[in-house]
Amino acid sequence: MLEHAFNEPPFTVGIEEELMLLRADSLDLAQEIEAILEAVPPEAQGQVKPELMQSVLEIATKPCAGVKEAGEELRRLRTLVAELAAERGLLVAAAGTHPFARWEDQLIVDRPRYAELIAELGHIARQELIFGTHVHVAIEGANRAIYVADGIRRYLPLLLALSVNSPFWRGAATGMMSSRIPIFRGFPRQGIPPHYGTWEIYSHRVNTMVRSGAIEDYTYLWWDVRPHPRLGTVETRICDQQTSVENTLALAALTVSLARRLSKLYDAEEPLVEYPTELIDDNKVRAALRGMEGQLVDFRAGHHVPAPELAERLLEELGTDASELGCAPMLEAVWDILATGTGARRQLASWDNHHDLRRLTRELVIPESR
Repeated sequence: MLEHAFNEPPFTVGIEEELMLLRADSLDLAQEIEAILEAVPPEAQGQVKPELMQSVLEIATKPCAGVKEAGEELRRLRTLVAELAAERGLLVAAAGTHPFARWEDQLIVDRPRYAELIAELGHIARQELIFGTHVHVAIEGANRAIYVADGIRRYLPLLLALSVNSPFWRGAATGMMSSRIPIFRGFPRQGIPPHYGTWEIYSHRVNTMVRSGAIEDYTYLWWDVRPHPRLGTVETRICDQQTSVENTLALAALTVSLARRLSKLYDAEEPLVEYPTELIDDNKVRAALRGMEGQLVDFRAGHHVPAPELAERLLEELGTDASELGCAPMLEAVWDILATGTGARRQLASWDNHHDLRRLTRELVIPESR
């Protein structure tokens, strides 16, 4: 079976954000990641990283004791990259897509992994001008990690609905709240993962793919939630990138609280229902189209209900877990998303008011970069 590190203290949290580099004058994407990386101070090495395209940067917290600590580190990293960008006539912005950029204009980062990705997937990979938020939660025990990942599967559409922040693509409103989702859909081994059931089954299936030459290692499985054996975490990858750090932390608090609840169910030997992938995926499409303004299938009731109804019920169920993890104030911020609307709704409201994509893009500049 695969080696793993599911033996660290449980429920530590790591957060990764994919951010845009913009030219301060035009708000076009800037191919300047290498200039930023060269300027990163030693104490932040490894926490500011490249992605596939030179106009994208990733910031990643170290494993933190909880969401509060992760938030402090995320704010520090946002401030750091904003300052490095400002010194070079750049801004840093955050959303699931850039409202008017074209993927054809983007340069690929000069790293072996990305060169291999382009060589393998070509047009599919070149279109991947998208930005997401990933939340890592440490889980103790390999079988428990699989149980938690399997359990999160059914909640992926709701997490997407709460996070939608990409209604524009290539200068047009797409009619979707998350345009990021169909763009990434062309990749292999992405989307709603299989229900694995046990660590033995997961290891066998990964090893089968590696031996066949389909993948180099498990990190080429780009599921919306996946075990990360090397880090000892369950990584949830479904969310659009958030403009405000408060929204990022709200989603992180929801994710870690859900992981803790599922971990307790594992201890109670509660069997998980293996919901059909096609049904969860149908919910995911609904979430991408309408966000929190649409309906999702309620797996308990077996019919559609308004998305906010599902969110409210989950928030009430996770209250004790959030309190015991020390992230109740951050979880409360999910209620703010329900009350004031998602990032996608704010983008569309700006467009309705001004019909100005550059003004809209400026509103996506992170507060630390303004």
